[in-house]
Amino acid sequence: MDTRILIVDDEESITTLIDYNLIQAGYRTAVVHDGETALQLATHENFDLILLDLMLPTMNGLEVCEKLREQGLTIPIIMLTAKGEEEDKITGLDVGADDYMTKPFSPKELSARIRAVLRRSVPHIQNEEVIKVKDIDIHIDTYEVFKNGQLVEFTKKEFDLLVYLAERRNKPVKREVLLQDVWDFDFIGDTRIVDVHISHLREKLEDQPKKPSLIKTVRGIGYKLEG
Repeated sequence: MDTRILIVDDEESITTLIDYNLIQAGYRTAVVHDGETALQLATHENFDLILLDLMLPTMNGLEVCEKLREQGLTIPIIMLTAKGEEEDKITGLDVGADDYMTKPFSPKELSARIRAVLRRSVPHIQNEEVIKVKDIDIHIDTYEVFKNGQLVEFTKKEFDLLVYLAERRNKPVKREVLLQDVWDFDFIGDTRIVDVHISHLREKLEDQPKKPSLIKTVRGIGYKLEG
């Protein structure tokens, strides 16, 4: 396995445990303990995934994640938080994290989350297929989305969600189904993850995000993409 993971946490006992288990699982790792170093390393070196603690010295995890996304880096990020408060998790997703985990967590659960995120970081249809919905062109093979011919930047998770809805356009999809199929993990009812990502899609694709004409809410069920 040549997958490289950046571990960012200021608690050495935690990074030592995570580092050991990931190495045993066959991953290549790098470990840093503050936000500024993490940002520099992630910017100048190639990683396949980042495990990013929320509370860090010099620069917190939310700032690191936001700056990476502002630079156009779409590397998958799993946010780690000790607080377990919903607002922290949602804020992490808002700034571009792909997933989150609440401490304490087991090595087995961490490995499962990593595998799920990594599976979704590669286009799942390897061909030249382009899905067209209204003025949106979704290029499956290159992971690119164009609106009226203009490239729109997406994180991998946002892209996966858009493709999933586009492949089932005009059909309502339950939030729970989206959690299971797009995130590859049972979030035990935490459907706010879906709502946050739908909001991101609307902001990027809708002419009027507050009055969506493309991604509609189906009351009491979930969402559907019309086209």
